[in-house]
Order: sequence, then structure tokens, then C-alpha cells
Amino acid sequence: MGLLTPLAVKIGAISWMPKLLPQIVWFDTRLQRATKGKVTVLDIAGLPNLALTVPGRKSGIPRTTPLLCVPHEGGWLIAGSYFGGPNVPLWVGNLRAATTATARFDAVDHEVTWREVEGEERAEMWQVMLRTWPNFAKYEERTTRVIPVFYLQPA
Repeated sequence: MGLLTPLAVKIGAISWMPKLLPQIVWFDTRLQRATKGKVTVLDIAGLPNLALTVPGRKSGIPRTTPLLCVPHEGGWLIAGSYFGGPNVPLWVGNLRAATTATARFDAVDHEVTWREVEGEERAEMWQVMLRTWPNFAKYEERTTRVIPVFYLQPA
């Protein structure tokens, strides 16, 4: 966590924040290009993050998505929250269709295996994730869907 993390948590809790997601993604994409992938908006916010690369389920073309992550027991927890929007993020469907993926964490690429956590285990992992990003609880309130949680581990 960094100095700007408390500010990021406050901004992330704003109810109209999901409407700015396209602009945030646009800015983050340009920031990553300018820094050759070394800096993301999540880095500036002082939050743990990874770049998940998964082949598109229809095209097969590798797609990379920067995601807030929670390091956990030698792997990483990620959530398909999309700020609590009504739709599941596209990367979730791609990951569900893939057998492996790549996660870039702390400038190191890791081939990873993954599994979607459900039931009691999901509830436990959700509590772990809330300690890093309490706004996941707000996202859960904003949507009627169950936010998918995945556990990635180095292969």
C-alpha cells in the first residue's frame, strides 16, 4: 500500500465512478504505453496489481488486462468486479475458456493456472480481498450478479 491508497479507496467508493471507467482505461492504456508497461494507474494508487494475459475465447488473440490483485499464499486473487457494473468483464469469459494464462506481477511474467473459487471458499477469499480493497463491498452492493473471484497460481 502506498501514500495515495487511502485517496484511491475514497475515489473508488464514489457511486458515479463506474461511468468514468472508459476514461480511466484510456488514460491507463496511454500511461502504460508511455512507460513501456512499467507504470499503471494502480501503481500510482499504491495498490497491488498484475497484468493478466489470456487468449480471446473467440479470436485466440492474447488480451492483456491490468487488474487489482491480492497476493495470497504464493498466488493472487482477482475479482471480475468491473466497479460493480451489471456486466461481467470480458476478461472473465476469456479466462474461463482458457487452460492457462500469464500474469505479470512486479515486472516478472508468470505462467499461471487458475481456478474460480465458489461457495464457502469464495466467501473466505472475499474477506481477504476486502482487506486490500474495501470497495469490493460497495461493488457487490451495486450489482445483482455474483462477482467472480479467481485464484491464480504460478504453474
